[in-house]
Amino acid sequence: MKNKDSKNTTLIHACILGVVLCLGIYYFVDVFWNGFFVDWFMDRYTITHEVYSADIKKRIIVTELLWSKLKISILEVLVIAVLICIIVTFKVADLYAKTNVKKSITAISVMLHDFMVKENGNIEIFPKEYAEIAAQISEIKQAMQRHEQILKEEADRKNDLITYLAHDLKTPLTSVIGYLTLLNEAWDMPTEQKIKYVNIALNKALRLEKLINEFFDIIRYNLQQIDLEKESINLCHMFVQMTDEFYPLLNAHGNQTKVCVDENLTIYGDAIKLARVFNNILKNAIYYSYPDTLIKIWAKSTDTDVLIYFCNKGKTIPARKLNSIFEKFFRMDEARSTNTGGAGLGLAIAKEIVTLHGGAITAESENEATTFCISLPLSD
Repeated sequence: MKNKDSKNTTLIHACILGVVLCLGIYYFVDVFWNGFFVDWFMDRYTITHEVYSADIKKRIIVTELLWSKLKISILEVLVIAVLICIIVTFKVADLYAKTNVKKSITAISVMLHDFMVKENGNIEIFPKEYAEIAAQISEIKQAMQRHEQILKEEADRKNDLITYLAHDLKTPLTSVIGYLTLLNEAWDMPTEQKIKYVNIALNKALRLEKLINEFFDIIRYNLQQIDLEKESINLCHMFVQMTDEFYPLLNAHGNQTKVCVDENLTIYGDAIKLARVFNNILKNAIYYSYPDTLIKIWAKSTDTDVLIYFCNKGKTIPARKLNSIFEKFFRMDEARSTNTGGAGLGLAIAKEIVTLHGGAITAESENEATTFCISLPLSD
């Protein structure tokens, strides 16, 4: 019963709509078209005048079209129609393109998410039409994985180093406390023995200071922001002063230095930061040199750069380690002993400073000779 009433209601509405549509068409044709439009057209594009008709031999009223005016109006209408078609086509095409781009971006984002999260290969996720994107994304993913692996290895080395340093802090501290306790309790100890214990306690205290400084280096490295204050630097004077400052350390290791640098050779850079670079490299050369060997320092200039070399005689560095010596927290001695070397930041900091100067630093090691080469631009 309800379905029948619904059908009857629909039929009535359709009939009413049909009647309204017919009235609308009648109104449009009779009132607008035959009324307003015809009057407007006759008034604008026709002219009425009297002429003499030879057939009926009397004057008649004739209505003629103004073709020149009508052609111009038709041309205007065509131009407007064409412009409207162009605009509509452009808007539709733009909307269609935006819709397709949005769909493509959505599809690509889904594929990227699946590719980055899942272990599937790019062929299984990206269709053939996305082959170029798939290749580029694959390279990016591999680069990210390599970077993550490097960061993980660096974090592991840092954590291991901190663990080793924390453990090694106990040994000198225990010794210092032990010897000072003996000195405090045994006032009648022989003078020679007192001197011996004081020297031991002092050496252990210096060792403790060195370990604490390494902790500070680890903390400062990631917090510091390196700003350069550049000026003209005389390399020869800088190296002479540096080797003089390193005399006690050189003498302790039985090493000597030979500086071969033109007295007029200058570079443009931050003197304090570059001094730190050269100090780190020379200190590294001293630590890993054979006793009683010569450390050579020389420089030469090209049209655009100054090349600075540090060469020491010592154990040949294996190729696998040579590629890692400029990484943070990398130490040549992998054993837990920290008697040589530092926190593994010296060469990493040196590389960063040289890079900020627009230069490069490399290392070669063969036949028990290790050479560091620093390239710095002659001008800013």
